[in-house]
Amino acid sequence: MRISVEDLEVALSGRTVVSGVHIVAEEGEIAGLIGPNGSGKSTVLRTVYRHLRPQAGRVLVGGTDVRTLTAVESARRVAALPQERGTDFELSVHEVVAMGRTPYKRAFSGEDRTDTDTVAAALSRVGMSGAGRRRFSALSGGERQRVLLARALAQDPQVLVLDEPTNHLDVRHQVELLTLLRDQRRTTLLALHDLNAAASVCDRLHVLHRGAVVASGAPREVLTPELLAEVFGVRAAVVEHPLTGDPLIAFDHRGAVEAAAV
Repeated sequence: MRISVEDLEVALSGRTVVSGVHIVAEEGEIAGLIGPNGSGKSTVLRTVYRHLRPQAGRVLVGGTDVRTLTAVESARRVAALPQERGTDFELSVHEVVAMGRTPYKRAFSGEDRTDTDTVAAALSRVGMSGAGRRRFSALSGGERQRVLLARALAQDPQVLVLDEPTNHLDVRHQVELLTLLRDQRRTTLLALHDLNAAASVCDRLHVLHRGAVVASGAPREVLTPELLAEVFGVRAAVVEHPLTGDPLIAFDHRGAVEAAAV
């Protein structure tokens, strides 16, 4: 299902934080939002999963404005893993993941075999099989992250919206998560701070800077030394990854920011 963000403008506390934003994720495509802190990445994602209402513009999911959908219709189309996550659930891991089945349940209806199988499959996909009886509140940060991703997968959405999904994950689980996203080929819109991860997993990148999109395209087209200097204020070389052939950014950690073309 295609996502299209058209001429989006959002204000928070009376201040415009994103303006004129156009973003696309084609069906089955992974589109990444990258940019410095405060550039508007999370704000854009929040409009996609209806946490924020824009002042102007619209978000289309499968050609339908998300603001015209009911809560249930929206939840069946879009599942989100936001940055602001409740982490004090006094529930079991199974119960947290089963919350993803809510859009498919009638009020007060119990869990059926489809729900149970879906929850088990989602936990397996994030490497948390066998953890269903553990207390969510007792998990590590990385384990909680994977359980919340399992909840989004259990929702069986057509679109995933993920805000910094690799936060708190160790290297192995970062790689496994990115592999999962690539393999499922579900339309996905995600924000990432790790530019090398973005280059590896994303089919398309949108670069935000000061609330506007300043570049869009394939990672190889977008991630240039000039853009990295202008937007991120860093000196870097972009080379070919020796194992995957993806763009690989080598940052100059000794170079002063002032030396970059900002």
